[in-house]
Amino acid sequence: MIKAQARTEIRRLRAEINEHNYRYYVLAQPVISDYEFDQLLKQLEELEKEFPDLVTPDSPTQRVGGEPVKEFPTVTHDPPMLSLDNTYSYDELREFDIRVRKVVPKPEYLVQLKVDGVAVSLRYQGFRLLRGATRGDGVQGDDITQNIRTINSVPLRLRKKRKGFEVRGEVYLSRERFANINKERDEEGLPVFANPRNAAAGTLKLLDSRMVRKRGLDCFIHTIPRPPGRKLGTDSKVLELLTEIGFRIMPESKLFPDIEAVIDYCGKWAARKAGLPYDVDGMVVKLNRYSDREELGMTEKSPRWAAAYKYPPEQAETKIRRIFVNVGRFGTVTPVAEMDPVFISGTTVTHATLHNMDEIERKDIRPKDTVVIHKAGEIIPQIIKVVRKKRKKGTRRFKMPDKCPVCGTKLFREADEVAWRCVNASCPAQITARLLHFSGRGALDIEGLGWKLVEQLVAEGLVKDFADLYSLTVEQLVELERMGRKSAENLVANLEKSKERSFARVLYGLGIRHIGVHAARLLVRQFGSIDRLRQANSDEIASIPGIGPTVAESLVHFFQDKENVQLAERLRKAGLSMVEEKAIGPKPLAGKKFVLTGVLDRLTREQATELIVTLGGNVSSSVSRKTDYVVAGSSPGSKYNKAKALGVTIVSEQEFVRLTRRRQ
Repeated sequence: MIKAQARTEIRRLRAEINEHNYRYYVLAQPVISDYEFDQLLKQLEELEKEFPDLVTPDSPTQRVGGEPVKEFPTVTHDPPMLSLDNTYSYDELREFDIRVRKVVPKPEYLVQLKVDGVAVSLRYQGFRLLRGATRGDGVQGDDITQNIRTINSVPLRLRKKRKGFEVRGEVYLSRERFANINKERDEEGLPVFANPRNAAAGTLKLLDSRMVRKRGLDCFIHTIPRPPGRKLGTDSKVLELLTEIGFRIMPESKLFPDIEAVIDYCGKWAARKAGLPYDVDGMVVKLNRYSDREELGMTEKSPRWAAAYKYPPEQAETKIRRIFVNVGRFGTVTPVAEMDPVFISGTTVTHATLHNMDEIERKDIRPKDTVVIHKAGEIIPQIIKVVRKKRKKGTRRFKMPDKCPVCGTKLFREADEVAWRCVNASCPAQITARLLHFSGRGALDIEGLGWKLVEQLVAEGLVKDFADLYSLTVEQLVELERMGRKSAENLVANLEKSKERSFARVLYGLGIRHIGVHAARLLVRQFGSIDRLRQANSDEIASIPGIGPTVAESLVHFFQDKENVQLAERLRKAGLSMVEEKAIGPKPLAGKKFVLTGVLDRLTREQATELIVTLGGNVSSSVSRKTDYVVAGSSPGSKYNKAKALGVTIVSEQEFVRLTRRRQ
């Protein structure tokens, strides 16, 4: 395809993808499947990869930015992003109405859900998103454009051209995403977020937009900062316009002629809001006509023509029956309270996570205590406080067990961490997740060993640790559900092929905390074999550049567990490499510095890095004048642009593969 044809096809694909995004996120009326949508996006990515100079900032492929930023620039809001006065009772809403009627005798109210998120400003120029910013103090906020671009419901390109157009809205996390994020953080021993709003705020502060993308933020638009002119004299008309040009507006926006109708609407949502997929902490009540708003004006902090009605938080008292511990899929041991059943926010609650010992001690939570609970994000039961006056004399504090309740391994707590962990790689509570890591890319890369199959192997008792994989037979596998003989033969062949993986990949596959692909390579280069690695002390390991004391402590504790030592020995006997094989012959890429950017199709990042290192080259995370080659996949981002500016040689993935073949 010539460039002119590519440009036409790229424009067509972008328009089609943007239309489907609009139908999915704004109208909630998708007309194609997720698979069909992904295929369109893939076609666009391939074309942009072939013609990288045709990539534009508003392309659907550019949802994730480039390298992490060092800090957020400050932006000034004009006009300021004011907050709303809060009301906490219907009587206070009536008082608001009395103040309004002194100036506007016949007000018309627009009422919207008050989604509990983070206020943002989005500015467009022409068709394109120009800037996204946080509210900050109302006058100045942070420029978070790179993070805003990751949100699918925020249009990168408007359906109609607007000159110097600004909208304001709320970025939020759905309850499902919030629950998943907290579950992952809890299992990793990280502090959990108190509620979806805090999680959304913390996500927008991340300097790496790739991490923001993974969190799955969403956005509703609720207003524009300036009256749009006589043709659009009401907020309800503006909301119609915003929908037409591509925005996902705040749902359930309704017009009412008087405050009693507003109060009735607020009352209906008090019971219904728990069924929404996102947090709603109140309702926004504002005058619909812009002329009425101008009559009422503003104070220094808030508009006189709007108010927020806040719902009281739902809480309940119950009694803790006992405190026990759960072992997460990555070994984190979490205390959990079992309580007398209590109905709150639509469901009966019997258990609440206590997160860690620091949290238990901070709140002084004990078995048999009477406690007050609520649901964080109306989904996750959480103990707010202990009712001290109801505590019986002689109540004992909870003590964390010193051994894993599942496998009996002595628990380990890293310095400066709150979580206790089981480091046994064969612990039954962890084995499914560990097997998936062991067989994944960057580790043993065992094709065909997915989640459902691993669950079956564990449930049937065929696999209890990594080494058991290498004892599997075709006859055993064909007995499993949906496992034909050909699939069984392929899996056994792939298991045999995985024995060819390097020692560094085996070490990474063991799933030792803090030891990623890069750390595994550094350790293997230094010690050469698993025997020498096991014998090394913390100081020896920590002295390696790029390793440090945290990795050293984790590694030493891993090999202090006899179950892990026995596992490593069984893997060696199964035929896996436990020694670094010294490459024979010259190192053709010796001294050459590579940078990888974008999405590679034929190789994973780990495979490309290993290939470069094997041939003597080095891989860096940043482009400089000393960089010899930049390997550019699809959606290459800022590294590609910097390489062009510095005159660094840029090669495609295909050219990179040919280059390495010529050098071998």
